[in-house]
Amino acid sequence: MAGCDILVSGTGGFAARIAFDIAATADEPVAVVIAGRNRERLNWLRTAANARAALFGKKARFTTHAVDLLAPNASDEMLAVTGPRIVVQAASIQTSQVIAQSGNAWTQLVAEGGLSATAVFQALLSSRVAAAITRSGRAVTLVNCGFPDVVNGMIKAMGHDVACGMGNVAILSNVFAGSAATPPGAEVKVLAHYQNLAAWRRRPEERGGRAPRVWLDGAEIADVYARFADIQLTPEPVIEISGASGVPMLLAMASGREWRGHVPGPNGLPGGYPVRLTTDGTLVLDLPVGLAESEAVAWNASFEAQNGLVVSAEGRAGFTGVLGARLGEHVPALREGFAVRELEAVCEELLRLRDRLMGQPQG
Repeated sequence: MAGCDILVSGTGGFAARIAFDIAATADEPVAVVIAGRNRERLNWLRTAANARAALFGKKARFTTHAVDLLAPNASDEMLAVTGPRIVVQAASIQTSQVIAQSGNAWTQLVAEGGLSATAVFQALLSSRVAAAITRSGRAVTLVNCGFPDVVNGMIKAMGHDVACGMGNVAILSNVFAGSAATPPGAEVKVLAHYQNLAAWRRRPEERGGRAPRVWLDGAEIADVYARFADIQLTPEPVIEISGASGVPMLLAMASGREWRGHVPGPNGLPGGYPVRLTTDGTLVLDLPVGLAESEAVAWNASFEAQNGLVVSAEGRAGFTGVLGARLGEHVPALREGFAVRELEAVCEELLRLRDRLMGQPQG
């Protein structure tokens, strides 16, 4: 291949949503490669995406590249063969469906301790792709879709660049923008951590805890739960919104246009923010007037500090709160945290734990 504008790594539902929405909305020519190890699935995604582009009269063109990202040097080979300007890393060894599953000791641990129990799994392939980009020496923009609120900070601590993620805060910003409670054309800005999503999966009368911070036309909403009581998310991952949320940004990146919206983990920051994409491809925070960057970052960081996984400036990761206690019961060494450079070894340890707990009934 001579090179492509966008490489989508992964063949699951999230990657498919991205490809299919690029196909339906690309008004300017864009070359997309979809990469993964399941050749039959690749063939279908290519066929369906090109059919959707033809159906909607759009200018996207899709090809595929077969690769097993768990194989040695696979990320380097994938980049060398496809030559992307933008990599959308949507492959993971941990399915997002875990949030809607139950019945064994692993899903119970995730339900009680939080999704950061899966952060190391989400980081494995993304960190390998990030490292391959660094080794290539090329100017490639990385968009990591695997748990970006937390994982992007790990990637940065490893010494690699990551532009942002997709979904999470963008789920909330877009459902709020589409709510009947938002005046047509109002500017919506949201500060939100992925942990803020859980409340919106419950019925309105059952919602509580810390709400996301929301501004409409520069004025912060006092009671977010009451204002947006009409919003209801599914218990499962809301791929119809999250997978679609980054597509306008990706197309703007590919064509060198400005864009405004919301992303999680911009430049490795914790949580999600309103951002602005400049014509040179740089993402900068686009916070409401009066909200300092330090305050926004501290607000988002406080969620994982209370319960989850935090990454220090020195490159150490540590589990906190209930999650830290639960994991420490099973793997005592994790009570002291780990250096992010030890990610691969920690991942192997946690995979053994996951396999063991999945074979045990919920307590």
